[in-house]
Amino acid sequence: MPIQHSNQTIYYAHSGILEDLSDGQTLIDHLATVSEIAGQNAQWFGAEELAQYAGLLHDLGKYCPEFLKRLQGGKIRVDHATAGAKIANERWQQMGKLLAYCIAGHHAGLANGIDEGQQRSTLDERLKLKFGEDIPDLDPVWLQEINLPTHLTPPVLKLHKIWPGFQLAFFTRMIFSCLIDADRKDTNNYYRRLEGKGNAESNYPPLSTLRERFNAKLEAIQRTLASQSQPPKNINQLRQRILDHSRKQAELRPGLFSLTVPTGGGKTYTSMAFALDHAITHQLRRIIYVIPFTSIIEQNAKVFREAFGDDLASTITEHHSAFDDTKLPNNEARDTLKLAMESWDAPVIVTTAVQFFESLFADRPSQCRKLHNIAGSVIILDEAQTLPLKLLRPIMAAIDELALNYWCSVVLCTATQPALKKAEGFVNGFENVREISPDPLALFTELERVTIKNIGEQSDEQLLSHLQEKEQVLIIVNNRRHARSLYDSMKKLKLEGATHLTTLMCAKHRSQILEKVNEDLKLGKPCRVVSTSLIEAGVDVDFPCVLRAEAGLDSIAQAAGRCNREGKRERKDSEVLIFQSPDWHAPPELEQLAGNMREVMRNHSGNVLSPGALTSYFSAVYWSKGDELDKKKILQAHNNHCRQLSFPFQNIARDFRMIETMLKPVIIEFDDEAERLLHDLEFAENASGIARRLQVYLVQIPEHGFKELLKVGAIKPIKPEKFGDQFWRLTDRDLYDKEAGLSWDQATLVFMESEKTII
Repeated sequence: MPIQHSNQTIYYAHSGILEDLSDGQTLIDHLATVSEIAGQNAQWFGAEELAQYAGLLHDLGKYCPEFLKRLQGGKIRVDHATAGAKIANERWQQMGKLLAYCIAGHHAGLANGIDEGQQRSTLDERLKLKFGEDIPDLDPVWLQEINLPTHLTPPVLKLHKIWPGFQLAFFTRMIFSCLIDADRKDTNNYYRRLEGKGNAESNYPPLSTLRERFNAKLEAIQRTLASQSQPPKNINQLRQRILDHSRKQAELRPGLFSLTVPTGGGKTYTSMAFALDHAITHQLRRIIYVIPFTSIIEQNAKVFREAFGDDLASTITEHHSAFDDTKLPNNEARDTLKLAMESWDAPVIVTTAVQFFESLFADRPSQCRKLHNIAGSVIILDEAQTLPLKLLRPIMAAIDELALNYWCSVVLCTATQPALKKAEGFVNGFENVREISPDPLALFTELERVTIKNIGEQSDEQLLSHLQEKEQVLIIVNNRRHARSLYDSMKKLKLEGATHLTTLMCAKHRSQILEKVNEDLKLGKPCRVVSTSLIEAGVDVDFPCVLRAEAGLDSIAQAAGRCNREGKRERKDSEVLIFQSPDWHAPPELEQLAGNMREVMRNHSGNVLSPGALTSYFSAVYWSKGDELDKKKILQAHNNHCRQLSFPFQNIARDFRMIETMLKPVIIEFDDEAERLLHDLEFAENASGIARRLQVYLVQIPEHGFKELLKVGAIKPIKPEKFGDQFWRLTDRDLYDKEAGLSWDQATLVFMESEKTII
C-alpha cells in the first residue's frame, strides 16, 4: 500500500531494510543529490546545467505506484528510465534528445538512435512509448518537487569543421559519464549509511606532494649515477639535458605536445616530470599514463610507485583488461579498488591504450563512468607510433577533442614519432603540436649507437649459424611459432645461454628470465635470446648484436633500442641486422609495412632511424592506407546521423575494437605466491585486490586456444558460483613449460595420448 505523508504519497528511489520503506531513500533526495554531483562532474567542460537536469530526470519513472510496489517486494518489472528521457526530449528538443540518450541508458547503456542494436531498444523506440499504456503514468506530484526551465543552455564547444557529429556524440558520452558516476556514488553512499558507515570519500594528496617525492627520486638517481662509471657520463648528461629542457616547457599552455626522445634517453621519467610540472602550473587534476601493451603496464606502474613511495602507492590506479572488473558480481560493487578502476579519480592512472580509447567510444555504463574524469588531465601516450592503423583517424579525433574542449594536454611520447601533423602532409592532421624535448634531430645524432644493415634472406639454418658464432645475440621474429622453432633448435644444438621469450609466459616468468638475461649480459656470459616483438616494448636489455625479421621501420627502431642501449660500445661494433625469412612468411599487413621500410632504406641517406627518415616512412604508410585509417567508417557514422541526432552508439562501441581477436586470461600456478593467491581467492569476499596481484601470473590466449584447453579439461573456473567466468586456472601443469611457457597445441596431443590408455 502506498505510503502517505501529509496527504501526499512519498516516493522512494531505493528500499532499505524495513518493509514499510521508512528507512528507504526518498526519490527527491536521490534525484537532487545525483543532480548536484553530476553538475560538479561536468564543471571541467562547462556543462553543469545539462548534467544537473540529466540527474534530476534520470529516475523520474519511479514517480508511480507500480515502482513503490516493486520496492515493497512486488515482482513486476517497471521501466523507470524512459519517462525522464521522454520529458527531456519533448521539453528541450536537441539538447533534450542528447540528455534522453543518457537518461534512457543509465542502466542498460547508450542505445542506437534508430538502427536496432543487440538486445537493446533504440532511443527512437523508447521515446515512442506511451504513458499509461507502455510505461506507467507519472504521479503529478513530480511537477511540485521538480522545476524544469523552458530552455537549456547549449554547450560552448569549439566546433570541428569536419566531424561535428563526432563532437556531439563525444559530448553525450561525457554527460552520460557524469550521470552514471553521480548515480552510482549516491546509491553507494545511501547503502553505506544504512550500514552505519560514512560516505565513501577519496582523500588523495595533491599533485604537489607527488612532485616532491618524484623530484627526490630523480635527485637520488643522479647521485647514484654520479658515483658510478656506467653508463657513460655523456649519456647521463644527455638524459639530464633532455629532462631539464622538457620541464621548462611545462609553462606552455595546455594542448597537444610531442616528446621525441631516442631509446635510452630517459623518456619515462622525463614524461612524468613534465606532466607533474604542467598539471600543477595549469591546475590540472590528474595524470593518465597510457601504455600500448598489457605486458609492460606492471613494469611502468612499479617505476612510479617506487618514485612516489609505498605510503603514496594508493595514488596510482592501475587499470587494464587482464581481468574485466565489470564482470564481478554485485557484492563486489563497493570494493575500493574496483570503484577506483571504474571512476578514475586517483591523481595518477596507469592504463593501456585499449582500455583508454575503447572507453572513449564505449556504450556501457561501467566503461563510460570514468570519462568525465579524463577532462582536466595530462595524458601521456607512450609509444604513440603503436596506435592501430585501422582506427587511427577516430583515435586522432578523440585526442583532438580532449585538447580542444576538455582542458586536456596530450603528450605523444615516442622515439619514433608518427607523422600525424598537418604540416607533415597528414590530411586533417594535428595542428600546433609543441615539441618539448631539445632538438630531436641533434639528439638522434648524439645517441646514434648502432650500425644497421640489411642482410637479405636468412634461412633458419643461417640464423642458427649467427647464434653459434655470437655468444651474446638477440633475434626478434614476427610470430611465436617461429620463435619456438628457433629455440627448440638451439636446445638441440646445446647452445649455451639459449633463452626464449614469448607472451605465452606469464609476466612473473618473463621478469625472471629478463633478470637472468641482464645478469649474463653484464657478466659477459653467453646469452642467446630468441623473442617475439614483446621485447621491444620498453624492455631494458643491452645486446652487442640484434637480428630483426623485416617489419615496419618503427619496429626496427625499437629493436635497435635493445642494442648498445647504454652506449658502452663503439657504433661499428654494435650491429642491427635486418633479415627476411623464407621459411616463415610475414602476414600481409606486416609485409606492407616491411615494404615501406625497405623503400626508406633504399632512398634515405644517412641514419635510417633519424626523425626525417621516420617521417618519410610514416607518410608512406598513411598514404598507402588512405581510407583504411578508419576501416569501420566510425567518424562517418557519427556525421551521417548528426542532423537527426540519431547516433548509433551501440554499433560504434561494437566497431571500435583495437584488438580483433578476443583474448582470455588464464592464471598460471607458477610459484608459491601464485598458489597462495589462488587459495586466498577461493575464500575471498573481495576479489579485486587479489585479482591485481594475480595479474603477473596471467597468460592471455586467443579464444580458440582457450576452447582447446577447456575441451580437454586443462583449465577450470574458480568459484563460478561467486565469480562467474571471471577467473580460470590452468589445472594441467604439464602444459606450462618453465622454458617456453604455455602450449595449448600440446593439450590436444596429451588428450589423444591419454585416450589410448583407456581400456
